[in-house]
Amino acid sequence: MIGKTRRLAGDVLGGWGLGHLAEDAVLVVGELLANAVSYGEPPIRLSLWAAPDRFCIRVTDHGPDQPRRLALGLDAVHGRGLSIVAALVHEHGVTRPADGPGKTVWACWRLTTRNPDTSRTTTNT
Repeated sequence: MIGKTRRLAGDVLGGWGLGHLAEDAVLVVGELLANAVSYGEPPIRLSLWAAPDRFCIRVTDHGPDQPRRLALGLDAVHGRGLSIVAALVHEHGVTRPADGPGKTVWACWRLTTRNPDTSRTTTNT
């Protein structure tokens, strides 16, 4: 599922004229989805959106746990996902709904070129 979704995200970015972000964005999609699948609870939703000045990825799940970055040793095999995300994006964070369980983990890039034709939204559930 994650591999197919990563490919779809790359295709969407190309279609939106944001191919220059595709490699990093596909990696972020994979990391956020892997965390949601491993530590969250269904349903899990991926949303991509673009505006003239930013591109954002959101992954929502219904698990109660808050994501956290881990302090890891050099030999650790897992647990670097949120650190990778932080290194690749301009902004990231977590929001919780006011009326129920779950959370949305999001990551955004600021876009330097302004193209009024880039306001788009795609959701994959």
